[in-house]
Amino acid sequence: MMTESPTLTAMDRCDACGAQAYVRAELASGPLYFCAHHARKHADALAAAAVSVIDETSRLHESE
Repeated sequence: MMTESPTLTAMDRCDACGAQAYVRAELASGPLYFCAHHARKHADALAAAAVSVIDETSRLHESE
């Protein structure tokens, strides 16, 4: 269970496909948003280029 409020909301959309974003990567040029699928697909590149990453993919497995 998450103890703090999510940073990303349903209004945040994946820059690759438009699905709900669960990952926000802050680059020197600005933020990029990704769904869980595209965040996994680009994980190596994001790790190398991102200043910071907010990963809320654990929210996909929360039960209500």
